[in-house]
Amino acid sequence: MNAADMKQLDVNALKAKVKALEEEVFRVRFQHATSQLQDASKLGKTRRELARAKTVLRSKELGK
Repeated sequence: MNAADMKQLDVNALKAKVKALEEEVFRVRFQHATSQLQDASKLGKTRRELARAKTVLRSKELGK
């Protein structure tokens, strides 16, 4: 999901997305640590998506 798609969501939906992405980052980090992760770039992609969601959420909270 890109930033333009996230900007269309409301604050509650973004909070849910952030929570889901935080859980996904945890799972991916755990898989990486136990050598079960097939795609090593998935961790970076998931972390970037989480950062993007947090940025859009903060922007909406500030009213920009």
